Amino acid sequence: MLKFDEQKQIDSINGVLALRPEIEKVVDEIQQRGFDGIYFIGIGGTWASGMQAEVYMRGRSSIPIYVENGAEFITTGNKRFTKESIVIFSSVTGSTEEMVKAIEKVREAGAKVFGFIDKPDAPMVKLCDWCISYPMNEQLKFYMVANRLMFNNGEFPEYDQYNAEMEAHLARALVEVEKEADQWAAGFARDKYEYFKARPDMPHYFVGGGNQWGATYSYAMCYWEEQLWIRTKSITSAEFFHGMLEVIDAETPVTLFIGEDEQRPLAERVKGFLPKVCKNYTVIDTKDYELKGISREFRGSVSHLVMHAVNNRVDAHMEEEFRHPMVIRRYYRQFDY
Repeated sequence: MLKFDEQKQIDSINGVLALRPEIEKVVDEIQQRGFDGIYFIGIGGTWASGMQAEVYMRGRSSIPIYVENGAEFITTGNKRFTKESIVIFSSVTGSTEEMVKAIEKVREAGAKVFGFIDKPDAPMVKLCDWCISYPMNEQLKFYMVANRLMFNNGEFPEYDQYNAEMEAHLARALVEVEKEADQWAAGFARDKYEYFKARPDMPHYFVGGGNQWGATYSYAMCYWEEQLWIRTKSITSAEFFHGMLEVIDAETPVTLFIGEDEQRPLAERVKGFLPKVCKNYTVIDTKDYELKGISREFRGSVSHLVMHAVNNRVDAHMEEEFRHPMVIRRYYRQFDY
């Protein structure tokens, strides 16, 4: 398999899961201290991860949870935000311009900050009241925070069973997803190369809902646009029928992400529509993957991680087919703008 290190993947997931005592200690302190709102602040992919955490909690918890785009928070602010608010954010380098300014604004307001920063020596670490440094897997980190918040709020009685299953099985289950998806992903990438060779200006449409929306949005923008330089358009499953459906025809490339949370029926409605007008669509459904050891009632909470595992294989084969290393950039961080 291209660019696949099985043991490294397993160690990475298990390493994050092993952070649970540290995360619990911080979350417990936050809730004992009190707050008037929890704000996930991000930009680009980290904003998308915040959206996933917010929608996960929205229908499960009475805790006031908000997600803010870092650049918009700098310019617009939020009147609900006070010195009693708590900010949670994630950063790889700790140097993204919008996030540095946003967290500085948070500190000026007197609010507390819980950061996940991959580099423990990044300057932004000094802006945090609590900081945990471990590379990658921000989506899982955010969900671990969300789960502890809900448990402490009396809204997640299955917390111990949930964590026992995840810590015993999740890393292996996600590796098996990648193995199972690899052959399909190779064919998908070949088809996309042939299509875009003939139609380079046609955007590829991505659709998803619930905790798949963050995955849909970030995959279209941060992976295909930023890293592969392919034009895309992303839309929520709920909004698909209020505009996008009218531009879909037989040849329009569409990929639909379907997860297993409460918004699954919205994506299933799109799935039912696409065959009536389009012959160039793809459905990726997390329900198709086994996830051995994970109970049915918990699958929805990790379906965004399953989608990420599938897309890891798509990325590897897209890079190969398009002969386009995903590490190169035309403009991003190449000069001041």
